[in-house]
Amino acid sequence: MNFEDILTAFVTLGNELTDPANCRTLHGKENLEELIAESSAYNPWFTPSNVALALESIGTSLKEEKLKKWTSAYLPMLQQHGAARNIGVVLAGNIPAVGFHDMISVLITGNRFTGKLSSKDDKLLPWMADLLCSIDPRFRNLLEFTGSRLVNMDAVIATGSDNSARYFRYYFSKYPHIIRKNRNSIAILTGKETGDELAMLGKDVFTYFGLGCRNVSAILMPAGFKPEKLLQCWEGFSHLKEHNKYMNNYEYYKAVFLINGEEHLDSGFVILKRESAIASPVAVVYYDFYEDESHLKSTIDSRRDEIQCVVADPQFFPRAVPFGRSQRPELWDYADGTDTVEFLLNAFPRQAGQ
Repeated sequence: MNFEDILTAFVTLGNELTDPANCRTLHGKENLEELIAESSAYNPWFTPSNVALALESIGTSLKEEKLKKWTSAYLPMLQQHGAARNIGVVLAGNIPAVGFHDMISVLITGNRFTGKLSSKDDKLLPWMADLLCSIDPRFRNLLEFTGSRLVNMDAVIATGSDNSARYFRYYFSKYPHIIRKNRNSIAILTGKETGDELAMLGKDVFTYFGLGCRNVSAILMPAGFKPEKLLQCWEGFSHLKEHNKYMNNYEYYKAVFLINGEEHLDSGFVILKRESAIASPVAVVYYDFYEDESHLKSTIDSRRDEIQCVVADPQFFPRAVPFGRSQRPELWDYADGTDTVEFLLNAFPRQAGQ
């Protein structure tokens, strides 16, 4: 397949994902809503609203103008790619369809994708792949999924915990590879935010129950800021009380903090706790104070390898993600800041003229 055909197919896929009522019939499902219901029944963290949001967000990212903006940085290499290589991808399962970006990166570079599925999310990406194959059957030779180990690979992309990342580095050391480990996102407040902006920050905290690496798990605020204000602005997310698995986490950490006599703020569904760490558990958000911009910069620089993205007013912190947008990444927002497309285009020796 040439680059233009691949691009066209993904534009069509995006249109399908953003129009669930008319989505193609696959595997006996009348429409996308049945897939969403099935995924939600299998994994309680994948609520219908979260699965729908994930697929709609992916569909929106596949608008023609966005695809062209993303790929323009790699032309003409994308138009002149060589023989397809077998790229093995170890997929995460923390939020719905989280491995889609790796799949499109492999395919857009003219390679074959073999995904090792997470047991937590083994339905959404294969369904999307089948939908893509129904749009252009030539993808059938370029897409494969497995629940067992990867074999016959030319390169590997693997995402996991800090512990599994150490294993991946050893096991896949002989291949060109990208190995991703745990990351978390933070927010920076100036103290000038409106109530609406702080409510939007709640989306960055609570979307997908805070399970994604782009979810805000820690907040840096200026000295003197009253963190209680956040709890007031987040009342709109009190529906989380209806989710058993989320509330089990909340009740557990509430009990731990009470038994240990640790100071915390409690809204009835989320706990704010002052900590310098940034990786907070589900239903807990850490916060800390900074004295001035120099202190803020040194704090962020010291944790840069742990931070996925920073949510803040972009006028205050350049390159920040605006409030409420952390879980709507664009195609050029790479996990861990590692350019997957550039890696795939340069991982293998190129023949003269390619």
